[in-house]
Amino acid sequence: MTPTEQTISRLPAHLRRYVVSQDYEAYTPRDHAVWRHILGKLRGHLADKAHAVYLEGLEATGIGAERIPSLDEMNAKLSRMGWSCVGVRGFIPPAVFTELQSLGVLAIAADIRTHEHIDYTPAPDIVHESAGHAPIIANRRYAEYLKACGLVGFKSIASVEDQASFDAIRNLSVVKEDPDASAEEVAHAEARLVAANASRRFVSESTRATRLYWWTAEYGLVGQLERPRIYGAGILSSIAEAEHCLTPAVRKLRLDVSCADTDFDITRMQPQLFVARDFEHLFEVLAEFESTLAWKRGGDYGIEEARKARTVNHLVLADGLEVTGRVLESVPAPRPVAPGLTAALVRMEGPVIVSRGGRSEGGRPWNGPALVAFGAGALPRRGPFKLALESGLELEGFASDGGEVLALRARLGGRELDVPAVAKLFVTPHLPSVAGGPSDPETWDRWFGEAAAFAEGDGEAQARARKALALHPSLAALYREVRNLRDAGKAKPERLAQIAAAATDFKDDWLLRTEVDELRVRH
Repeated sequence: MTPTEQTISRLPAHLRRYVVSQDYEAYTPRDHAVWRHILGKLRGHLADKAHAVYLEGLEATGIGAERIPSLDEMNAKLSRMGWSCVGVRGFIPPAVFTELQSLGVLAIAADIRTHEHIDYTPAPDIVHESAGHAPIIANRRYAEYLKACGLVGFKSIASVEDQASFDAIRNLSVVKEDPDASAEEVAHAEARLVAANASRRFVSESTRATRLYWWTAEYGLVGQLERPRIYGAGILSSIAEAEHCLTPAVRKLRLDVSCADTDFDITRMQPQLFVARDFEHLFEVLAEFESTLAWKRGGDYGIEEARKARTVNHLVLADGLEVTGRVLESVPAPRPVAPGLTAALVRMEGPVIVSRGGRSEGGRPWNGPALVAFGAGALPRRGPFKLALESGLELEGFASDGGEVLALRARLGGRELDVPAVAKLFVTPHLPSVAGGPSDPETWDRWFGEAAAFAEGDGEAQARARKALALHPSLAALYREVRNLRDAGKAKPERLAQIAAAATDFKDDWLLRTEVDELRVRH
């Protein structure tokens, strides 16, 4: 097995289905020229502006300046640092990206930007994911931060509007990199993103976690406020951002947790950036942010975050049992039940999966409603039961195997509650945690994951094919010859003159002329 195949084999199935082959032979000669141009300019510009580990990090992670890196070569070197990488199709769901990162796996978009967008592209590409993210991993402490930040993002609660915004951003990135996309299609994609963002009812935990990641791992600066160094991947992989970010036009703010409340626009260069004191500072801010999440707070706060989100999340009960489903509502108790908890009962919508330690207890998911009652008490394994909890909640019914109850009745403060007669019922004295997504993503994906157009990668695959077709065969041949001349180290001036003359037939392709001019200087 190749190093990349070994990495893929270690991933759980629900992550493997987002992985694609790099298909190295599909890169065109112009693709490699794009890489050379960007890396050459970035290395020269960033040598004294990026974090000190940047240049050695490129070498340590298998990233050279002459040609697009092979993921196999990168994996061979990343493995020495406890990391690895896999190819993916452009934007992948945030939960997938953050889970991979928490496992120490870089998700690298296999495509590369076009020469028209050589300075900056909002779409993920191999320049951003490899030359941006990988080099700073050579710093052990920063690599630990990336994993920790990935886990926090994975545990945060996302809303249904977050999914709509993600779909719109992904669509815009695909359209903008598609040479066949019309002006109308681009305008529609841009309007869709504006509409999706305007649909947001509240700022979710996932959105705040994304902002924290953006202002640190993507667009972070480190060091002195007046003379910071660059470590964010978005800047390290963008010629335009790298040249712009340290100018007086960009405000420099000392990093604190307020960055999670600072929005950003992915389609333009950033007007302000946050400066960390050092990489230890990143952990301080992350810990402060993490303490605000339902994952850590649980109780009423966690219930309300999950209810507002209208997405699949999971409640962690006092005994460690995890209940995955959609929170519909909570019924308040007349008095506090536990510190930070005033709910007597939570209603959840199926499908429901029960797990412990992130592993499902087996069997089919429960497709009916579920209830979580709060207070000291225990259900019998089977048979009739009556429970009176300190919240004032009274429960009566018949327990079947597996937590299912029949003929359920509930009263609170002497008032009959409208509860389903048949449901899954759980009783817990308190609620330590409410976290984003299913507790067992692999089991959830096995039952409910869809191999839709996204997983199949239709949009990105079509755009990549169109980019290849847009390269005229004669132009591709010229790029290929220039590459061969460079590799051979022998370029006769008269032949270079002939290539330059032939390049004039392609007036919009400035990159080939740049490649030829560079060889002329050398020879």
